[in-house]
Amino acid sequence: MNTLFEHIRQYCRMSDPALNSLGAELRKVALPKGAFLIKEGKVCDQIYFLEKGCLRGFYNLDDKEISYWFAFENSFVTSFFSFITRKPGMENIHLLEDCTLWSVSYERLQHLYATHPDMERLGRIMHERYYVMLEERFVSNHFKEVRERYENLMLQAPHILQRVPLRYVASYLGITQETLSRIRGKQ
Repeated sequence: MNTLFEHIRQYCRMSDPALNSLGAELRKVALPKGAFLIKEGKVCDQIYFLEKGCLRGFYNLDDKEISYWFAFENSFVTSFFSFITRKPGMENIHLLEDCTLWSVSYERLQHLYATHPDMERLGRIMHERYYVMLEERFVSNHFKEVRERYENLMLQAPHILQRVPLRYVASYLGITQETLSRIRGKQ
């Protein structure tokens, strides 16, 4: 939990009462590699802070898994569409490593927002960061060539290439694993 509080302090100042209230609501979740945090068709009722491990978000499309994000230590993760709208989501969140997370439910988070303005500010900052990530991903996928996407990944997120199986990296880049192997072979 201390890792979460240290992470929060990097983005906004939180009062001790707000941190204490958040700490009282958090639940530790330890799940093994291969488990799912959420599966498509379900309403996501939790938001998580990933303290240890690696996971991915993916959609199923025409019997293919399309990976579109990865999360590592010190990340907030959830199915944002489902969590915010309270509707069944279309995404799956799959653990690529054993993970330790801290969770808080939608209902309890709303209570924290109503009780502590600095918690609401943290929520806004989290959502802003998520939006920026989505926009960067959109621009990369729609306006950059495959080789450039791969080179950007090597420069900006080499840890993905070190910790994520290549089949998921290829899906993330929007290419086949064979094409990814050819690009890597030319490096």
